[in-house]
Amino acid sequence: MKTSNKAAKSKQSLDQVSELTTNRLSVYLRCLNALDDAGVRTISSQALAGQFHLNAAQIRKDLAYFGEFGVRGVGYYVRDLKRHLRQILGLDRKLRVAIMGAGNLGLALADYPGFRQEGFEILALFDTLSSKVGQQSRGGIPIHDIQDLKKIARRDGISIAVIAVPAPFAQHVVNLVVASGIKAVLNFSPGTLDVPPDVKLKSVDLTVSLESLSFFLARADGED
Repeated sequence: MKTSNKAAKSKQSLDQVSELTTNRLSVYLRCLNALDDAGVRTISSQALAGQFHLNAAQIRKDLAYFGEFGVRGVGYYVRDLKRHLRQILGLDRKLRVAIMGAGNLGLALADYPGFRQEGFEILALFDTLSSKVGQQSRGGIPIHDIQDLKKIARRDGISIAVIAVPAPFAQHVVNLVVASGIKAVLNFSPGTLDVPPDVKLKSVDLTVSLESLSFFLARADGED
């Protein structure tokens, strides 16, 4: 009975983890990568926060959702904490990714080396233009007909789709992605997309980010 209660409490705790928390875990992992590259073996939450302009209390709170990783009088072992964070974020396994759209953005994303370094394997590009189908990106990623998405996604175990198509076609492409059984979508197309509750969608709107910067510059100019 005690074990059952403990498991239920653990599940409830993980259910409360917000997306902001997981985003911060990614930041912590990048900081630990930098420390490991620099040969740092141990670090306290206070030192980690001070070096990378983070919040020590927030670091401890975020990590507490997943267990106790610090050692009294020592702090965190950098490589051990790196390994734990990679497991928590699911990066201890290869994640296979397909990119919808073989335009300039799609091709640039396909050949970005940072994805592979973090465990994301870009397996395929998909497009509707026959002139592109059968070609490859500069890095050698093959371009397939989007009508073959379901077959290739199942055959190759693709778990994440990236949407890099013009806005008018994005919802139709997302529908094809969902029909293929892919449950995680990263969207670079502007606008709102609809997906079922069991599909996780994250959108990156570059225009919104630029407009936010424009607002900052406009306010700064107004104060001169």
